[in-house]
Amino acid sequence: MTNENTAVRFENKIAVLLREDLEPWQRLNVTAFLVSGLGSELPEVIGDPYADADGTPYLPMFRQPVLVFQGTKEILTAAHGRVLSRALPRSVFTSDLFATGNDRDNRAAVRAVPKDGLDLVGLAVYGPRNAVDKALKGARMHP
Repeated sequence: MTNENTAVRFENKIAVLLREDLEPWQRLNVTAFLVSGLGSELPEVIGDPYADADGTPYLPMFRQPVLVFQGTKEILTAAHGRVLSRALPRSVFTSDLFATGNDRDNRAAVRAVPKDGLDLVGLAVYGPRNAVDKALKGARMHP
């Protein structure tokens, strides 16, 4: 028997790391773009569809919280390297994407730059709690 007040502890973690110098609108935009990549490639992170008491259907969402962190450009670059070395599922957002207006141009902007030269402003990652925590070392929770 399960107690409804018992907190659910997830084995895996969804985390977003944002560069701390972004404008508020950029933080929201980058976060939305980054997590969309995780949901499209990792069906296990998506829960069941919702419905209200009238039976109106709503789309499913992540089945667990998304933790949002921030850090300097250096912390973001180091986290990117650790995420890659651990082969964790990830999505990236670079400063170049603020100047594009569609998915095709976004992909082209990322493809044009080697991984060590990306001007990262955001990174989303999913994986075992410990691995994600180690990858994001030095980052702090977004206020």
